[in-house]
Amino acid sequence: MSCFCRCAWLVLTLFLGAPAFAKPFLPIDDGAVLERLPEKTDPSLRDVKRLRAALDRNPGDIALAARLARRAIEAGRETGDPRFFGQAQAALAPWWTQRDPPAQALLLRATLKQSTHDFPGALADLDRLIAANPRDGQALLTRATVLTVQGRYADARADCARIARLTVPLVTIACDAASASVSGEAASAYRTLTGALAAPAADAGLAEWAQTLAGEIAQRRGDAAAAEAHFRAALALDPRDPYLLGAYADFLLDRNRPAEVVPLLKDYTRNDNLLLRLVLAEARLPELRSSFAAHRADLEDRYDAGGRRGDTLHRREEARYALEISGDSGRALALARENWRVQRESADLRILLSAAKAAGDAAVLREAGEWVRAHRLEDAAITALLQTQ
Repeated sequence: MSCFCRCAWLVLTLFLGAPAFAKPFLPIDDGAVLERLPEKTDPSLRDVKRLRAALDRNPGDIALAARLARRAIEAGRETGDPRFFGQAQAALAPWWTQRDPPAQALLLRATLKQSTHDFPGALADLDRLIAANPRDGQALLTRATVLTVQGRYADARADCARIARLTVPLVTIACDAASASVSGEAASAYRTLTGALAAPAADAGLAEWAQTLAGEIAQRRGDAAAAEAHFRAALALDPRDPYLLGAYADFLLDRNRPAEVVPLLKDYTRNDNLLLRLVLAEARLPELRSSFAAHRADLEDRYDAGGRRGDTLHRREEARYALEISGDSGRALALARENWRVQRESADLRILLSAAKAAGDAAVLREAGEWVRAHRLEDAAITALLQTQ
């Protein structure tokens, strides 16, 4: 998930591959165990179970269904477990196939489709919402999210401009910076965003998201000191945010600081994406051979289970695992290519390039280089990969 995708979800809750899209896992057995939630350590997750039971008694209650869908999507993003998205879809079942459901259900349906990488489906729902209400800021920001992930930067920035009078300046500026920073305007996007961050933010969640985005832009520009400062500022606001933890872990891994990743992520192994970063760090630390082996086996089991369910949400992470842990460049490239057909963020391009380089696939390397030139992408890591072909 991109940092920008988190913004769309943040504002939804206040307010972020190809026809291989997998439908969320919908159990046919009412007794199937989807997830054993850590209710003692995270009481808020009791809401999922409680709301599901309430909705079973009142299946047509759209307000109740919306609350359950939001909480399940949130749990899916917290844990990295796509089965929660299946619960969210089940909550919206009475309105899932309707052409014109109530606006509340339509926005949640679009958000869930975005979360499960059904971007065409999400755009269709969002277009319908915006046509009915051109001042729907939530729908506009969510559509900008999808367009950014697809690499349709000009369209995304047009939607960002439309929300300027509908939300606080920091959201508008960060919305635009997400696309501008990967389409030839990284310096100005970073300057504008950091200027906005200099003013006190009314909402800590928005400030944390914007600091994380600023850190990623600085990292792509090759300014490690600025990137680390932004990441640490974001961590001071929310040290448990899964996306932020993953972004900072990647920063540390890029700088060969794996020993710092272990304490950062050791308590977050329930999240598949964070477990991957922990495995990547432990692989570089011989003294952690035992925990590396255990965590690697756990992660492989999760990928295998996801494959049996038909999940395609973590292709980028699986490609990275195949390349950096398994040493299987062919599988890594196949996964990265599937992922690239669905989403086209900088991190997606990076694993595609890395896998193509390892596999010696000149055609994919040319395709990646053409994308960088066409969009004037500024990313120090990708530039280095292209220069060492």
